[in-house]
Amino acid sequence: MKLHELRDNPGAAKKAKRIARGPGSGKGKTAGRGIKGQKSRSGVAINAYEGGQMPLYQRLPKRGFNKPNRKDYAVVNLGLIQKFVELGKIDASAPITEDALVASGLVRRKLDGIRVLAKGDITIKLTIAVTGASKAAIEAVGKAGGTLTVAQAVAAE
Repeated sequence: MKLHELRDNPGAAKKAKRIARGPGSGKGKTAGRGIKGQKSRSGVAINAYEGGQMPLYQRLPKRGFNKPNRKDYAVVNLGLIQKFVELGKIDASAPITEDALVASGLVRRKLDGIRVLAKGDITIKLTIAVTGASKAAIEAVGKAGGTLTVAQAVAAE
């Protein structure tokens, strides 16, 4: 086989329909846009317009509320902490702080703090100090013989 003999599989590449290229093309003259009207013109964007009727998104009531000062926590699972200790990226003998988790690469950034969740198993005795943790995570670390302390974040006002 030579470079000039390379071909795509038959039927793999379908030729695009050339619109507005004369009556022989089957899509000539109005180019499939019909006759007159807003949609036959160029530069038209009528997304949610319903012909003057109140659009659906405006007819429905607003719902919900987003708290403007809510805390955004970086989430870590116990199984991942166990894995990182086994790989030697986290020192199990020293207390595991938020800075240690960031330095190991387990968490990208602290955000408003790090919250530990109980997904995965933990068998190593660890001392963990973080901003938040689930009850199940605290129990799981306690069962393994370690301690998980949750630091109360001081409200910066």
